[in-house]
Amino acid sequence: MFSRTSYYRGMGTADAPFDQYRLAEEQQMLRKAVRHLADDKIAPRAAEIDETAQFPYDVLDALVRAGFHAVHIPEAYGGAGADAISACIVIEEVARACASSSLIPAVNKLGSQPIILSGSEALKQQVLPSIADGAMISYALSERGAGSDAASMRSRAVRDGDSWVLNGTKAWITNAGVSTWYTVMAVTDPEAGANGISAFVVHRDDPGFSVGTKERKLGIKGSPTCEIYFDNCTIPADRIVGEPGTGFKTALRTLDHTRLAIGAQALGIAQGAFDAAVDYTKSREQFGQRIADFQGIQFMIADMGMRIEAARHLVYAAAARAERDEPNLTFTSSAAKVFASDTAMSVTTDAVQLFGGAGYTMDFPVERMMRDAKITQIYEGTNQINRMVMARNLLK
Repeated sequence: MFSRTSYYRGMGTADAPFDQYRLAEEQQMLRKAVRHLADDKIAPRAAEIDETAQFPYDVLDALVRAGFHAVHIPEAYGGAGADAISACIVIEEVARACASSSLIPAVNKLGSQPIILSGSEALKQQVLPSIADGAMISYALSERGAGSDAASMRSRAVRDGDSWVLNGTKAWITNAGVSTWYTVMAVTDPEAGANGISAFVVHRDDPGFSVGTKERKLGIKGSPTCEIYFDNCTIPADRIVGEPGTGFKTALRTLDHTRLAIGAQALGIAQGAFDAAVDYTKSREQFGQRIADFQGIQFMIADMGMRIEAARHLVYAAAARAERDEPNLTFTSSAAKVFASDTAMSVTTDAVQLFGGAGYTMDFPVERMMRDAKITQIYEGTNQINRMVMARNLLK
């Protein structure tokens, strides 16, 4: 016979089977704290950050002082040791105010996750405490000719005594030029395909490393995106992440943990646009009444709120699955990223529509949010690639 208690065992506690749908008190307090900081220090700067396309060092400083720049770093390395849901809450709340700024905690997680998953204890001790103290780390997988087909990368690394020597170029590197550390994938065995790719940690002061010019982008303009170059870049041999040939596997495992973080970013962008649109429709009057009182507008608002709520549950469910390191994380993480980013694009587009002509101007935040939302459908795997990932997971 079906037992509700046995059905929920392993998901929540037997005494409180629905607790998995309630954030812990600490997580609720975290959300309030991050939102207060975002409203006070980040939101007032968001339009200027977008307009000037300058990295917000003041926001970085505020996040570091509050301890919100990399909450996922384990306590053993000086971090807060926050769970995956809490890390998503931080990214979500910062993105609600400014998508560019949310890439500080999001990319710190992306860049450091390979080290957390596969790095030696010595490498963790070398890199992670500095990130906990405020240094930033970027992730370098893609190349101009190896984006979705990342395994076709051409960057090379060759062992030379007590060093590795890297040559090649990586593209679309978020926060390049600002970060201190870079987790880099390069081919160490050209004959082995994906099994010949290894992961390394490069410091910005390593000889032979340099950063190119910033890309001119549609959105997330306050987060620099650049090429990075390796010209006989020499690093100590102990800065390899895991064993040679395991880098691509580490990269894929990393994305399982960080695609859901992009879902959290998309969720925050959608929530910010929704909040602005609701406030506007309640204050704007036409034909003698608030436009929020028109049924057509109410249907749009209902649909926007419904999609955001569904996206939030999926992102948090994926984060909980990541925290438990469940084997089917790949599907849920991709699903969270795809659904939340499609939601962000839909909601921000509708928000611009609800603002009418005003929404098309830079006097209001929704046009910026619509531009920022687009990238969430592209990076950390395009939504088309992620749908392929999900389908393969379901069909295998």
